[in-house]
Amino acid sequence: MIRYLASLCAAALLAGCATTPAPSAPQTAFWSALASHCGKAYAGRLVSDEAPDAAMRGMDMAMHVRRCEDNRIEVPFHVRQADGSWDRSRTWIFTRAGNGGGSEGEGGLRLKHDHRHQDGTSDVLTMYGGETATPGTARAQDFPVDDESIALFRREDRAVSVTNVWRVEVDAAGTPNVRFAYQLGRAAPDARHFRVEFDLTRPIAPPPAPWGW
Repeated sequence: MIRYLASLCAAALLAGCATTPAPSAPQTAFWSALASHCGKAYAGRLVSDEAPDAAMRGMDMAMHVRRCEDNRIEVPFHVRQADGSWDRSRTWIFTRAGNGGGSEGEGGLRLKHDHRHQDGTSDVLTMYGGETATPGTARAQDFPVDDESIALFRREDRAVSVTNVWRVEVDAAGTPNVRFAYQLGRAAPDARHFRVEFDLTRPIAPPPAPWGW
């Protein structure tokens, strides 16, 4: 019996077995946290305080983790306007390596912004964004602007945006005080700070599809 058990242990070692599974990579954990909210919508608000965003201050906001695939998650961002109508022009699209996402190998992530007009046509400034340059954490990922977006910004006279870094933070469903945040930062001399936060403890009724979807 002792010889038999020893043989089993040796086989397990040769097969690379371990008693404790390896921890998930930060980007894999982040992706799982975002996906844990699939199908749910949540209310949010503007928390930054800069003049360019005055029209959004105090307005109702909603995010909807509308569609989830293995390597793609679509999150529309809806903002109520002063006249009571909703701007449904924005969709955050997250992808990961294996389906056109990220430069960090298997765990790399990419964030793109799909912007549409109300008739569904694409805005001239659309599908811009960035890719992860560092592993980040299980809760927060930074997306520095990519070369494709820099070229777009320069072509459309938006050179102030060529230092953009987007940050997304998300807690997994079931976490106490679970939150989601979207943030835009920009370096001096065109420094910029835009941030919205969403309470994920209280789902709301899913909004209509974003424009063009």
